Amino acid sequence: MDYKKTKAAPTTVPRDLEVLSDETGNIYETVMILAKRANQISSELKEELNQKLQEFASYTDNLEEIFENREQIEISKFYERLPKPTLISFQELEEGQIYHRNPARESKQN
Repeated sequence: MDYKKTKAAPTTVPRDLEVLSDETGNIYETVMILAKRANQISSELKEELNQKLQEFASYTDNLEEIFENREQIEISKFYERLPKPTLISFQELEEGQIYHRNPARESKQN
């Protein structure tokens, strides 16, 4: 997913607890689903950021020379301005883009 084009709110927004429990019937289960998805998003963003910053890495051990790279700073600022992973995961849940299942619940139904 392209997190740069997400429609998630950049700041914290109050949420209705009834909306959280609609899909699973349990608010705590929904929160755990959101937390796991937020962790996935966070690790993907971190990996992508590290790959982009790796292009600017300096492999010299000279402490006297510290270079300020403008592109590196701009990339870092861009990723800092993105919505937080928890807000992105909540937006995905609202849009029905998160697939989840509970194996314990499925085994009880069979």
